[in-house]
Amino acid sequence: MTIKVALAGAGAFGIKHLDGIKNIPDVEVVSLISRDLEKTREVAGKYGIKHVTTDLSESLALKEVDAVILCTPTQMHAAQTKACLEAGKHVQVEIPLCDVLKEGEEVLALQKKTGKVAMVGHTRRFNPSHQYVRKQIQSGAFNIQQMDVQTFFFRRTNMNAAGQPRSWTDHLLWHHAAHTVDLFAYQCGSPIVKANALQGPIHPELKIAMDMSIQLKAANGAICTLSLSFNNDGPLGTFFRYIGDTATYIARYDDLVQAHSKGPAETPIDVSKVDVSTNGIELQDREFFAAIREGREPNSSIAQVLPCYQVLHDLEQQLK
Repeated sequence: MTIKVALAGAGAFGIKHLDGIKNIPDVEVVSLISRDLEKTREVAGKYGIKHVTTDLSESLALKEVDAVILCTPTQMHAAQTKACLEAGKHVQVEIPLCDVLKEGEEVLALQKKTGKVAMVGHTRRFNPSHQYVRKQIQSGAFNIQQMDVQTFFFRRTNMNAAGQPRSWTDHLLWHHAAHTVDLFAYQCGSPIVKANALQGPIHPELKIAMDMSIQLKAANGAICTLSLSFNNDGPLGTFFRYIGDTATYIARYDDLVQAHSKGPAETPIDVSKVDVSTNGIELQDREFFAAIREGREPNSSIAQVLPCYQVLHDLEQQLK
């Protein structure tokens, strides 16, 4: 059976999903939704997608659509996820699930009621570099003592991951911190029991903090320090240092090295055989479609990631 998909959002991340889906058998994107009809038609033409619209509800009304992937602005995620579930569609929503905890809780309640597969794009769970570390933990060869994470961008206007202008404002706490807050608890296999945050000045036009510092502690004693900035003029991206009882690993995007105090400073680790692809977005999509076929809860389901959003909510209350 071919799973037929509607994809909402023809921007930088929507295209990453379209590229990943091309490598997954028996999955077809049959509808593309985005705000700019001409741009949407252009992207649809490149990927052979026949149905194009600016209205999500039009795609949800298509009987052939089995599942939806949402790559839309953060503020629309919870409401659109609910609309997909109410229409009887399986749904994967890009990170974050919500920027208001109550809305995330409503999504989970509706998912339980409908029984549909619903997951969130917490891509770090799927990146081969982090999968490698997780397998070391699961085998008992490594335990996290501390994670030190830097999430750095140079973004003083509303731009997307491809450097193109966008109509909405990104957020360090609800979007970028969500990746690490979830990954820390997931890798530790232990819930976060303490969280602190500080933020820098609020940008006069964007109305968000451009710099932030977060501390986390898991129930098993592991700690995490996360630094985030939209002001950092390179190098850009998120860099993870796993400090453990038997090794220190550094993950830079999909590259992983083991760090040493003696001998070579770093030894590269080959993660090309960790999974069927080295593309985290493709692996995330593969999990979504596999869960639909197998009638099971996916990794990064709404239920699994909601504790992350509880932590983000608590941190937001501190910062207020």
